[in-house]
Amino acid sequence: MEYREMKNTGIKPSLLGFGCMRFPLMENGKIDRIKAEEMMDVAIKAGVTYIDTAYPYHEQESELFVGEVLKKYPRDSYYLATKCSLWYIETPEDVSKMFENQLNRLQVEYFDFYLIHSLSKELWDKALKLGVLDFLIEMKKTGKIRQLGFSFHDEFPVFEEIIRYHNWDFCQIQLNYIDTDIQAGMKGYALAEQLGIPLVIMEPIKGGTLARLSEDMEAKFKQVHPEWSTSSWALRWVASLDNVKVILSGMSTMDHVTDNLNTFNNFEKLNFDEQSVVKEVADMIHTRKKNGCTGCNYCMPCPYGVNIPRNFRIWNDLGVFGDQKKAKTRYFTHCPPEQRSDMCQSCGACELLCPQSIPIIEDLRKMTEEFKQL
Repeated sequence: MEYREMKNTGIKPSLLGFGCMRFPLMENGKIDRIKAEEMMDVAIKAGVTYIDTAYPYHEQESELFVGEVLKKYPRDSYYLATKCSLWYIETPEDVSKMFENQLNRLQVEYFDFYLIHSLSKELWDKALKLGVLDFLIEMKKTGKIRQLGFSFHDEFPVFEEIIRYHNWDFCQIQLNYIDTDIQAGMKGYALAEQLGIPLVIMEPIKGGTLARLSEDMEAKFKQVHPEWSTSSWALRWVASLDNVKVILSGMSTMDHVTDNLNTFNNFEKLNFDEQSVVKEVADMIHTRKKNGCTGCNYCMPCPYGVNIPRNFRIWNDLGVFGDQKKAKTRYFTHCPPEQRSDMCQSCGACELLCPQSIPIIEDLRKMTEEFKQL
């Protein structure tokens, strides 16, 4: 397993981090705890030491589950990350209540990594107004937080404002080989590196999008390394950046765990020719995708029942793969009528929450019209 040292701390987390937002589910929508625990055990025993969760994940079940699993491991054998989710906070008192609640839910006395969650300009202003950063700095002084950072979903000027405001221990951004110019992007990467702030990366496979490519795209990868998965190419691209210290993968199956472990055991950076192939595939994807949805589910639930990520997954797969028959089956047969794009009532609740700033209402309308023509 590859390990990289964080700045001036001696902390060397595993380059592969276990993201706890996409565990396997049972039919009732709850975490399949038997499968998920087995996946975590395999990863941890293989050397994964960075475990990332948050209060809202899996309808607030993730922290509770992760706390139960980690009880059987020595506290100094892993690094635990969770987040202050500002949409649950309205008063300064709420900040401390959430923090203590999270310590109890995760059954620990301190957090190795603690983040202000999913910052945008609006949420950053709210954090300052409510004294969130001041409180968390105090928690770091007491030892209840070892490393303090933030995760980010907005445009570069906002990122620059936030990252320069405080001497952060680390920060977490979305980055993959097709999202180099959105949100913080590579400009954000360069600024963090300049400031000496280590990076944790989320969405390296863009919510699974970069694991499901068309045959002609996969062929370009297979010509170079037939033994590598398409997911592995995406992870290796991010891991080839020196200031990336942890790459989060939201693993949903044991196959995901096994493939990711294969990638980070005996890891080597992409060479020039391999980087060129990635760029070629990225250019192909950019010309075919309908929008930038990652399936993060922040837009859910829709007040009118539309399953927004599911609709956009079908729509984007149609664009990338061009399989109209499969797209029609997924939309008209497998997607319940009440969850389809044409049920959108243009209320706008989703657009306020989307970290990708996608024009969801307009895209749902476009999708509806396109599928009427199929």
